Amino acid sequence: MSARVLIVEDEELAAQAHAVYVERVPGFTLAGVARSAREAARALETARDAGSPVDLVLLDLNLPDGHGLGLLAGLRGAGHQCDVIAVTAARDTQVVRQAVGQGVALYLLKPFTFATFRAKLEQYAAYRAELDAAPAEVVQDEVDRLLGSLRPSAAAPLPKGMSAETLRGVTAALRGAEGDLSASEVAAAVGSSRVTARRYLEHLADQGLATRGLRYGASGGRPEVSYSWR
Repeated sequence: MSARVLIVEDEELAAQAHAVYVERVPGFTLAGVARSAREAARALETARDAGSPVDLVLLDLNLPDGHGLGLLAGLRGAGHQCDVIAVTAARDTQVVRQAVGQGVALYLLKPFTFATFRAKLEQYAAYRAELDAAPAEVVQDEVDRLLGSLRPSAAAPLPKGMSAETLRGVTAALRGAEGDLSASEVAAAVGSSRVTARRYLEHLADQGLATRGLRYGASGGRPEVSYSWR
């Protein structure tokens, strides 16, 4: 069975990219794209009235006409039982807590690679498969397996010698910069050596979270590698 997906995203380029991503993952069909909370509510009503309800909503939380969690509360009040994956740049812990409390199944932070996006959808697909195969009444082990299918396996460890704390600091420095930064500038911001900063920056670039560039000095000479958040 193919899951019908509604993308709720106000940024045009992001909406287009997510639509392409959905169509690249087997078992998922694009039901539509909504650019606001109002459009999303209307699209869900239309789909339900047509007898083809949406199964999964990829929900941005920062919408031009309201917060995504406010939209979700309204949808639940209107009887929509579609599952929701938050696809957002919102990193505030309280927002994550509220999202979980309102039944958001998974939480995907922007920016992300297609591989990360696909992994989230595959997690959801595994949950749906377990749910469809479950009997009308379940025992504890079956409940645990159903809920476990929505929990990711242990995250891949950081490369040897790297720490989550330093990675968080490098990420924050890059995200907060108005333009690109060199490894030396990041090192000064986080209090590390240039070699250490560059290692973390290269890790972010390899993960598709940062973009490499070249910075040329006024006097010419060898260009310096710079990094910017995607």
